Amino acid sequence: MNLKELSQNLGLSQTTVSRALNGYPEVSPSTRRRVEEAAKTFNYSPSTRAKGLATGQALAIGHVIPLSSKHEMVNPIFGDFIAGAGETYSRHGYEMILSIVDDADERRIYEGLKSRRAVDGVIVHGPRMDDPRIALLQELALPFAVHGRASGFDQPYAWLDVNNRSAFERATNFLFDLGHRRIALINGLEVMDFAHRRRDGYAASLRTNDVALDPDLMRSGEMTEVFGYESTRNMLAAENAPTAILCSSLISALGVRRAIEEKGLVMGRDVSVVTHDDALSYLQNGGDVPIFTATRSSVRDAGRKLAEMLLTAIANPLQPPQQQLLEAELMVGSSTGPAP
Repeated sequence: MNLKELSQNLGLSQTTVSRALNGYPEVSPSTRRRVEEAAKTFNYSPSTRAKGLATGQALAIGHVIPLSSKHEMVNPIFGDFIAGAGETYSRHGYEMILSIVDDADERRIYEGLKSRRAVDGVIVHGPRMDDPRIALLQELALPFAVHGRASGFDQPYAWLDVNNRSAFERATNFLFDLGHRRIALINGLEVMDFAHRRRDGYAASLRTNDVALDPDLMRSGEMTEVFGYESTRNMLAAENAPTAILCSSLISALGVRRAIEEKGLVMGRDVSVVTHDDALSYLQNGGDVPIFTATRSSVRDAGRKLAEMLLTAIANPLQPPQQQLLEAELMVGSSTGPAP
C-alpha cells in the first residue's frame, strides 16, 4: 500500500498522514495513533527517499573502507560492528551506504558524499595513529564519528573506543600474578591506534614488574589464525620460549592454540594464553566457562552505541562532540594457569 492508498483508506490528506507518521507536532495525538495503527495494519512503510526529500536529509549513513585495509576492518569483526550499527539505523529510519574504494579515491569519495548530500554523516573505521580522514571530514563539515581514536590528532571529534591500554596492562599483570616472566605479545598492526595502545599497556606492565621488553617475544601483523599459529610456532621453537602469550584477537588465538598443541603442549598448563574477545556472534569463546581467558568488549554493542552517537550529533549539530571510553571485562577461562 502506498501513501495515497493509505490516505484514501483513512479519509485524510496525504500531507496529514505523512506528518502524522513523521511526528510533526501539529498533528493531534488521536490522529497520529489512528494513522500509526492503520499503517501497521496495512503493512505500510514510508519511502525513505520521499521522507528525505521532505526533510532535506538523506536519511543514510556512510561507511567508506579503503581497499588497503586488509586488517580487522574487512573480516567478521567488521561484520559484527555493522550489524550493531544497522540495528540503530533501522530503529531511526536510516539506511546504510557501504563503499569499498581504492585508497587514492578516498578523499574524492568523501567529497562526493558531501556534495551530493548522499549521506547525513559517516563512521570512520580503523583509525591509524595520525589519521588524515579526521581533518578531512572536519574540513568538509561532514558529520562523523570514529570507531577508535587517532593518537596524533588533538582537535576534538566524536569517538567511541575500548580502553585498550588499560585492558592489556591488566591482562599482562594477571599473567605476572600467576608467576609468568616470559610473556609474549602477538599484536595487530601497530600502525593502527588500537594495537599501539595495547602494546603500551603490555609495556607498562613489564616496567612495573621489572622485566625488560624483549623483541623476540613481540609480533605485529594481520590478526589471522595463520599469523597467530606461525608467530607462536616460531617463539616456542626458541631456546628461551615464552610461558605465556597475550593475543590481540580471538581469531589469532585459535592459531596460537594450534601451535601449542602441535608441539605436544597443553594450553593453560604448559603455556598460558590471554586474548582480546570482541564477543563475536559467530565465534563464541566457550559457554559458561570461557575457553580463553580474555579481555572482553562487544564490538556489536560498540556499533549500536557509535551509530546512536552519530545520529545524535546529526540531530544536534551545535553540541560538542561526544566521546565514550569503554572498559573491557577480564574473564578468566581455562587457557591460563600458574607458570610451569
